[in-house]
Amino acid sequence: MVLVLGLGNPGADYASTRHNVGWWVLERLQERWNARLSEKTKVYRAWECEVDGRPVGLLAPQTYMNRSGEALDAWRALHPDIEDLLVIADDVYLPVGRLRLRSGGSAGGHRGLESIEAALQSRDYTRLRIGVGEASSAELKRHVLETPSEKEAAVLEEAALRAADAVECWVKEGLGPAMNRFNGQDPKEVSES
Repeated sequence: MVLVLGLGNPGADYASTRHNVGWWVLERLQERWNARLSEKTKVYRAWECEVDGRPVGLLAPQTYMNRSGEALDAWRALHPDIEDLLVIADDVYLPVGRLRLRSGGSAGGHRGLESIEAALQSRDYTRLRIGVGEASSAELKRHVLETPSEKEAAVLEEAALRAADAVECWVKEGLGPAMNRFNGQDPKEVSES
């Protein structure tokens, strides 16, 4: 099975925050692929579907961002045969709406990715980062847990759709074609509202 894991925080207070763009992408994929809810536990929600004959799992940790690896561990205890893993996360070092798909690399200070790496005991997995705009170190936590402005939200919504396209390309065609097609595209301009 191919697993697509979207990082985010549970609860209505976090649903529209920058930190939850990984879940926004999962929602688009659930709709697009008619994925069915297969498991609902304290630590994760999981959906299953088939894409071009390949079984695909979608996973949304319910552990809060910094403990996302616990959800992955719990899911892997029941599903040990993961062919490939893609993790979707927000990125404060990319311009709003820009996508970056790559295999391996560092967590870049992202606590959710750090937790995934601790669970895997490896940095060797594919990640799709979605830019949510920069913030100073002092403002970082507030920035990612805020709801974006109306203009920024529109750019992030469009980015979530492009990210869903990138995930679908990754599942169907592999990492190389998905990177070539989706990395480096400039998002629409976002100005302060």
